[in-house]
Amino acid sequence: MKHWCVPEPLAIAEVVADDGSRFVLRRHGNPDGPRLVLSHGNGLASDLYYPFWSLLSDRFDLVLYDFRNHGWNTRGDLRDHNIATFVSDSEQIHDGIDRMFGSKPRVGVFHSMSASTALAHDRPGDGFAALVLFDPPVYAPNADILGVEARWGRQAAGTRKRQSWFQTTTELAQSIRDAPAFSGLLPGVAELFAETTLRPAADGDGFELRCPSEYESQICDWALAYFVDPAPDDFACPVKVIGADPAVRSPFGASVDLGTLQGIEYEFVSGASHFLQLEKPRECVEMMVAFLERLGLAATES
Repeated sequence: MKHWCVPEPLAIAEVVADDGSRFVLRRHGNPDGPRLVLSHGNGLASDLYYPFWSLLSDRFDLVLYDFRNHGWNTRGDLRDHNIATFVSDSEQIHDGIDRMFGSKPRVGVFHSMSASTALAHDRPGDGFAALVLFDPPVYAPNADILGVEARWGRQAAGTRKRQSWFQTTTELAQSIRDAPAFSGLLPGVAELFAETTLRPAADGDGFELRCPSEYESQICDWALAYFVDPAPDDFACPVKVIGADPAVRSPFGASVDLGTLQGIEYEFVSGASHFLQLEKPRECVEMMVAFLERLGLAATES
Protein backbone atom coordinates (compact mmCIF):
# COMPACT_ATOMS: atom_id res chain seq x y z
CA MET A 1 0.00 0.00 0.00
CA LYS A 2 1.16 3.53 -0.78
CA HIS A 3 2.58 5.33 2.27
CA TRP A 4 2.70 9.12 2.21
CA CYS A 5 5.53 10.46 4.39
CA VAL A 6 5.48 14.22 4.94
CA PRO A 7 9.11 15.44 4.92
CA GLU A 8 10.64 17.54 7.65
CA PRO A 9 10.22 21.26 6.90
CA LEU A 10 13.15 23.29 5.63
CA ALA A 11 12.35 25.79 8.37
CA ILE A 12 9.86 26.22 11.20
CA ALA A 13 8.72 29.51 12.71
CA GLU A 14 6.05 30.58 15.15
CA VAL A 15 3.56 33.43 15.06
CA VAL A 16 1.90 34.55 18.28
CA ALA A 17 -1.54 36.12 17.82
CA ASP A 18 -2.87 39.01 19.88
CA ASP A 19 -4.66 36.62 22.26
CA GLY A 20 -1.53 34.52 22.82
CA SER A 21 -2.47 31.68 20.45
CA ARG A 22 0.55 30.20 18.72
CA PHE A 23 0.71 29.16 15.07
CA VAL A 24 3.48 27.00 13.65
CA LEU A 25 4.63 27.94 10.13
CA ARG A 26 6.44 25.31 8.05
CA ARG A 27 8.49 26.01 4.96
CA HIS A 28 8.88 23.37 2.26
CA GLY A 29 9.81 23.29 -1.41
CA ASN A 30 12.12 25.66 -3.26
CA PRO A 31 12.96 28.83 -1.25
CA ASP A 32 13.99 30.59 -4.47
CA GLY A 33 10.65 30.01 -6.18
CA PRO A 34 7.45 32.04 -6.11
CA ARG A 35 5.71 31.76 -2.75
CA LEU A 36 2.53 29.78 -2.18
CA VAL A 37 0.79 30.04 1.20
CA LEU A 38 -1.36 26.96 1.84
CA SER A 39 -3.97 26.00 4.39
CA HIS A 40 -6.74 23.46 4.89
CA GLY A 41 -10.40 22.62 5.37
CA ASN A 42 -12.51 22.25 8.50
CA GLY A 43 -11.19 19.60 10.90
CA LEU A 44 -8.21 18.80 8.67
CA ALA A 45 -4.52 19.80 8.58
CA SER A 46 -2.18 21.24 5.97
CA ASP A 47 0.14 18.22 6.16
CA LEU A 48 -2.78 16.07 4.96
CA TYR A 49 -2.56 17.83 1.59
CA TYR A 50 0.95 16.49 0.96
CA PRO A 51 -0.19 14.45 -2.10
CA PHE A 52 -1.13 17.82 -3.62
CA TRP A 53 1.57 20.19 -2.47
CA SER A 54 4.41 17.70 -2.97
CA LEU A 55 3.83 18.14 -6.71
CA LEU A 56 4.66 21.85 -6.32
CA SER A 57 7.82 21.55 -4.25
CA ASP A 58 10.34 21.81 -7.12
CA ARG A 59 8.98 25.08 -8.49
CA PHE A 60 7.52 26.93 -5.51
CA ASP A 61 8.42 28.24 -2.08
CA LEU A 62 5.72 26.60 0.06
CA VAL A 63 4.62 27.96 3.44
CA LEU A 64 2.05 25.89 5.31
CA TYR A 65 0.05 26.77 8.38
CA ASP A 66 -2.85 25.26 10.30
CA PHE A 67 -5.79 27.14 11.76
CA ARG A 68 -6.17 27.42 15.52
CA ASN A 69 -7.19 24.13 17.14
CA HIS A 70 -5.93 22.19 14.10
CA GLY A 71 -2.78 20.41 12.99
CA TRP A 72 0.46 21.45 14.68
CA ASN A 73 -1.25 24.05 16.86
CA THR A 74 -2.42 23.61 20.44
CA ARG A 75 -6.08 23.55 21.43
CA GLY A 76 -7.68 26.74 22.73
CA ASP A 77 -11.07 27.99 23.83
CA LEU A 78 -14.09 26.82 21.83
CA ARG A 79 -15.58 30.33 22.11
CA ASP A 80 -12.79 31.67 19.88
CA HIS A 81 -13.25 29.00 17.24
CA ASN A 82 -15.05 30.95 14.52
CA ILE A 83 -14.48 32.54 11.13
CA ALA A 84 -14.20 36.07 12.53
CA THR A 85 -11.30 34.99 14.76
CA PHE A 86 -9.77 33.04 11.88
CA VAL A 87 -9.75 36.21 9.77
CA SER A 88 -7.82 38.08 12.47
CA ASP A 89 -5.46 35.13 12.91
CA SER A 90 -4.74 34.88 9.19
CA GLU A 91 -3.86 38.57 8.90
CA GLN A 92 -1.27 38.15 11.65
CA ILE A 93 0.00 34.87 10.19
CA HIS A 94 0.45 36.35 6.72
CA ASP A 95 2.39 39.29 8.16
CA GLY A 96 4.46 36.80 10.15
CA ILE A 97 5.33 34.83 7.02
CA ASP A 98 6.93 37.93 5.49
CA ARG A 99 8.70 38.71 8.76
CA MET A 100 10.08 35.21 9.27
CA PHE A 101 10.88 34.15 5.71
CA GLY A 102 11.36 37.46 3.90
CA SER A 103 8.87 39.47 1.91
CA LYS A 104 7.95 38.42 -1.62
CA PRO A 105 4.69 38.23 -3.60
CA ARG A 106 2.53 35.46 -2.22
CA VAL A 107 -0.28 33.38 -3.67
CA GLY A 108 -2.94 32.06 -1.30
CA VAL A 109 -3.92 28.43 -1.95
CA PHE A 110 -6.89 27.62 0.24
CA HIS A 111 -9.46 24.83 0.50
CA SER A 112 -12.96 24.94 1.96
CA MET A 113 -12.79 26.58 5.42
CA SER A 114 -9.53 28.39 4.69
CA ALA A 115 -11.03 29.60 1.40
CA SER A 116 -14.10 30.81 3.30
CA THR A 117 -11.81 32.70 5.67
CA ALA A 118 -9.96 34.29 2.74
CA LEU A 119 -13.30 35.46 1.33
CA ALA A 120 -14.41 36.88 4.70
CA HIS A 121 -11.72 39.58 4.73
CA ASP A 122 -12.89 43.14 4.14
CA ARG A 123 -11.26 42.98 0.72
CA PRO A 124 -10.51 39.36 -0.22
CA GLY A 125 -6.99 38.87 -1.52
CA ASP A 126 -5.56 42.02 0.03
CA GLY A 127 -1.82 41.42 0.40
CA PHE A 128 -1.80 38.56 -2.12
CA ALA A 129 -0.68 38.49 -5.73
CA ALA A 130 -3.43 35.94 -6.46
CA LEU A 131 -5.84 33.56 -4.76
CA VAL A 132 -6.58 29.96 -5.76
CA LEU A 133 -9.64 28.68 -3.91
CA PHE A 134 -10.49 24.98 -3.94
CA ASP A 135 -14.20 24.17 -3.62
CA PRO A 136 -14.98 27.23 -1.51
CA PRO A 137 -18.43 27.72 0.05
CA VAL A 138 -19.56 30.28 -2.51
CA TYR A 139 -22.90 30.01 -4.19
CA ALA A 140 -24.19 31.36 -7.46
CA PRO A 141 -27.11 33.82 -7.47
CA ASN A 142 -29.52 31.02 -8.39
CA ALA A 143 -28.53 28.80 -5.44
CA ASP A 144 -31.20 27.22 -3.23
CA ILE A 145 -30.24 28.94 0.02
CA LEU A 146 -32.80 27.06 2.12
CA GLY A 147 -31.38 23.83 0.77
CA VAL A 148 -27.86 25.01 1.54
CA GLU A 149 -28.88 25.90 5.10
CA ALA A 150 -30.46 22.47 5.62
CA ARG A 151 -27.36 20.80 4.25
CA TRP A 152 -25.05 22.64 6.64
CA GLY A 153 -27.40 21.78 9.50
CA ARG A 154 -27.20 18.09 8.67
CA GLN A 155 -23.44 18.29 8.40
CA ALA A 156 -23.16 20.03 11.79
CA ALA A 157 -25.37 17.41 13.45
CA GLY A 158 -23.43 14.55 11.90
CA THR A 159 -20.08 16.06 12.85
CA ARG A 160 -21.18 16.54 16.45
CA LYS A 161 -21.85 12.80 16.74
CA ARG A 162 -18.50 11.84 15.25
CA GLN A 163 -16.10 9.71 17.25
CA SER A 164 -13.33 11.83 18.81
CA TRP A 165 -11.17 9.14 20.49
CA PHE A 166 -9.47 6.16 18.89
CA GLN A 167 -7.45 3.32 20.32
CA THR A 168 -5.05 3.47 17.35
CA THR A 169 -4.53 5.61 14.24
CA THR A 170 -5.38 2.50 12.23
CA GLU A 171 -8.91 2.59 13.65
CA LEU A 172 -9.57 6.04 12.17
CA ALA A 173 -7.88 5.12 8.88
CA GLN A 174 -10.16 2.10 8.52
CA SER A 175 -13.29 4.16 9.23
CA ILE A 176 -12.23 6.61 6.52
CA ARG A 177 -11.67 3.80 4.03
CA ASP A 178 -15.14 2.45 4.85
CA ALA A 179 -16.92 5.82 4.46
CA PRO A 180 -18.57 6.42 1.06
CA ALA A 181 -17.75 10.15 1.27
CA PHE A 182 -14.03 9.30 1.15
CA SER A 183 -14.22 6.61 -1.52
CA GLY A 184 -12.26 8.73 -4.02
CA LEU A 185 -9.15 9.26 -1.88
CA LEU A 186 -5.85 8.14 -3.36
CA PRO A 187 -4.35 4.95 -1.90
CA GLY A 188 -2.65 5.64 1.42
CA VAL A 189 -4.43 8.94 2.07
CA ALA A 190 -6.69 7.38 4.73
CA GLU A 191 -3.58 6.56 6.76
CA LEU A 192 -2.17 10.05 6.18
CA PHE A 193 -5.53 11.47 7.25
CA ALA A 194 -5.31 9.62 10.57
CA GLU A 195 -1.67 10.55 11.15
CA THR A 196 -2.22 14.27 10.54
CA THR A 197 -5.56 14.77 12.33
CA LEU A 198 -4.92 12.68 15.46
CA ARG A 199 -2.55 13.25 18.37
CA PRO A 200 -1.79 11.12 21.44
CA ALA A 201 -4.58 11.60 23.99
CA ALA A 202 -3.79 13.88 26.92
CA ASP A 203 -4.18 11.02 29.40
CA GLY A 204 -1.81 8.81 27.41
CA ASP A 205 -4.54 6.37 26.40
CA GLY A 206 -5.08 6.14 22.65
CA PHE A 207 -5.48 9.06 20.26
CA GLU A 208 -7.79 12.06 20.01
CA LEU A 209 -8.74 14.42 17.21
CA ARG A 210 -6.54 17.50 17.04
CA CYS A 211 -9.70 19.41 16.12
CA PRO A 212 -12.46 17.91 18.30
CA SER A 213 -15.85 17.26 16.75
CA GLU A 214 -17.52 20.04 18.75
CA TYR A 215 -15.06 22.55 17.29
CA GLU A 216 -15.53 21.30 13.75
CA SER A 217 -19.33 21.28 14.07
CA GLN A 218 -19.38 24.85 15.38
CA ILE A 219 -17.97 26.05 12.06
CA CYS A 220 -20.76 24.19 10.25
CA ASP A 221 -23.36 25.77 12.57
CA TRP A 222 -22.38 29.25 11.43
CA ALA A 223 -21.36 28.50 7.85
CA LEU A 224 -24.31 30.31 6.29
CA ALA A 225 -23.46 33.48 8.21
CA TYR A 226 -20.44 33.69 5.92
CA PHE A 227 -22.37 32.91 2.76
CA VAL A 228 -20.56 34.55 -0.12
CA ASP A 229 -21.94 35.63 -3.48
CA PRO A 230 -18.74 37.25 -4.74
CA ALA A 231 -18.41 39.96 -7.34
CA PRO A 232 -15.16 40.46 -9.30
CA ASP A 233 -14.76 43.99 -7.96
CA ASP A 234 -14.69 42.62 -4.40
CA PHE A 235 -11.24 41.12 -4.87
CA ALA A 236 -7.90 42.85 -4.42
CA CYS A 237 -6.13 40.39 -6.74
CA PRO A 238 -6.84 37.84 -9.48
CA VAL A 239 -8.75 34.81 -8.22
CA LYS A 240 -9.35 31.32 -9.55
CA VAL A 241 -11.94 28.93 -8.16
CA ILE A 242 -11.32 25.21 -8.73
CA GLY A 243 -14.37 23.23 -7.72
CA ALA A 244 -15.52 19.68 -7.25
CA ASP A 245 -17.52 18.07 -10.02
CA PRO A 246 -21.10 19.38 -9.55
CA ALA A 247 -22.37 15.93 -10.57
CA VAL A 248 -20.62 14.31 -7.59
CA ARG A 249 -22.85 14.47 -4.54
CA SER A 250 -20.98 15.05 -1.30
CA PRO A 251 -22.04 15.71 2.30
CA PHE A 252 -19.15 18.14 2.61
CA GLY A 253 -18.48 21.64 1.37
CA ALA A 254 -19.78 23.35 -1.73
CA SER A 255 -19.75 20.78 -4.57
CA VAL A 256 -22.24 22.89 -6.52
CA ASP A 257 -22.14 24.26 -10.04
CA LEU A 258 -20.24 27.53 -9.72
CA GLY A 259 -20.19 28.05 -13.47
CA THR A 260 -22.79 30.81 -13.28
CA LEU A 261 -20.55 33.03 -11.14
CA GLN A 262 -19.94 36.14 -13.18
CA GLY A 263 -16.44 37.38 -13.89
CA ILE A 264 -14.59 34.83 -11.74
CA GLU A 265 -12.32 32.28 -13.39
CA TYR A 266 -13.72 28.85 -12.61
CA GLU A 267 -13.01 25.23 -13.48
CA PHE A 268 -14.06 21.98 -11.91
CA VAL A 269 -12.18 18.70 -11.67
CA SER A 270 -14.16 15.99 -13.40
CA GLY A 271 -15.10 13.10 -11.13
CA ALA A 272 -13.76 14.77 -7.98
CA SER A 273 -15.59 15.44 -4.74
CA HIS A 274 -15.02 18.17 -2.16
CA PHE A 275 -11.68 16.48 -1.34
CA LEU A 276 -10.40 17.05 -4.87
CA GLN A 277 -6.79 17.75 -3.85
CA LEU A 278 -6.63 14.35 -2.14
CA GLU A 279 -8.33 12.53 -5.01
CA LYS A 280 -6.96 14.12 -8.17
CA PRO A 281 -3.99 16.22 -7.05
CA ARG A 282 -2.25 16.25 -10.43
CA GLU A 283 -5.30 17.68 -12.18
CA CYS A 284 -5.65 20.29 -9.43
CA VAL A 285 -2.02 21.31 -9.80
CA GLU A 286 -2.27 21.56 -13.59
CA MET A 287 -5.28 23.88 -13.41
CA MET A 288 -3.70 26.03 -10.72
CA VAL A 289 -0.27 26.32 -12.33
CA ALA A 290 -1.75 27.22 -15.72
CA PHE A 291 -3.51 30.15 -14.02
CA LEU A 292 -0.34 31.24 -12.21
CA GLU A 293 1.77 30.96 -15.37
CA ARG A 294 -0.56 33.37 -17.15
CA LEU A 295 -0.02 35.82 -14.29
CA GLY A 296 3.77 35.37 -14.30
CA LEU A 297 3.61 33.83 -10.81
CA ALA A 298 5.07 30.40 -11.59
CA ALA A 299 8.75 29.59 -11.96
CA THR A 300 9.91 27.96 -15.18
CA GLU A 301 9.64 24.19 -14.94
CA SER A 302 13.07 22.57 -14.81
